Amino acid sequence: MTTAQRRGRKIMMSPEERDAFLAEQRTCRVATVSADGTPHVSPLWFAWDGTSLWLYSLSRSRRWADLRADGRVAVVVDAGEDYGELRGVELSGHIEFVGESPRTGEPHPELDAPERLFAQKNFGMPEMVYDTRHAWARLTPTKITSWDFRKLSI
Repeated sequence: MTTAQRRGRKIMMSPEERDAFLAEQRTCRVATVSADGTPHVSPLWFAWDGTSLWLYSLSRSRRWADLRADGRVAVVVDAGEDYGELRGVELSGHIEFVGESPRTGEPHPELDAPERLFAQKNFGMPEMVYDTRHAWARLTPTKITSWDFRKLSI
C-alpha cells in the first residue's frame, strides 16, 4: 500500500500523469546507505510497469552491495531546466531482488514484462541482451511523491 502525498496537492501529478512521466524518462537517481551509514546516490536506467520500478544494476557495484546489505531505497526521477518546468517523482520503499545475479537470461516469467519494457525504452529492441554483469531489483514503492511546477501557472 502506498502512502498518500499530503503536501503540494496543487502540483501533484495524477496517477496517469505519473505513469506517463515514468514511462518516458530514462534515468533515475538511486539513493542507498552503506553499511557504515554513508549515503550514496547514483544514476541508473529503469523501467516502470505501472506498479513497480525495475532497476537493472551492475551486480558488482557499490549500489548493489548497499542494497544487498540494506534494502531500503529512495529513487528520484526528474526533468526540467527552468523553475517553471520542473517535474518529478520520488519513490521509496524496500528492494526485492528478482532472478539470478548476475542475469544470464534463465527463464523467469516475472521478468518478462520489465525486460521487454526496458529493452524497448532504452535500446529500441524487442528483447534484452544479457551481459552477465547486471541483475534486477524491484521497488514496489510504499511512498510516492510527485511534483509538476508547470501546474503553478494554471
